[in-house]
Amino acid sequence: MKIHGIGLDKAGRCTHYHTQLDIAALLCAKCRKYYACYSCHDELEDHSFVATTPEEAYPVLCGNCGRKLTLQEYKKGSCPYCHAGFNPKCSLHENIYFCCTM
Repeated sequence: MKIHGIGLDKAGRCTHYHTQLDIAALLCAKCRKYYACYSCHDELEDHSFVATTPEEAYPVLCGNCGRKLTLQEYKKGSCPYCHAGFNPKCSLHENIYFCCTM
């Protein structure tokens, strides 16, 4: 799966978010592409980022191993496949990425 964004490294970190833990790519419900962040999305697409609904099977992509993740897997804080950690501050943007989360 491809991660879209600006200035990406091999794990999907972008120019906006680039700490060691910024490796979760999020799915835009409108264009169906995984983006490093909503800012990258909004700069590169002709529409604003649209949050996924709880019915979306795999709204997150691990930039470290490339596996698609459920919201429940992502919320555990690390990838269940490669065990790479995700940035806990991503929860500050949860309303942008996930509609009506648990």
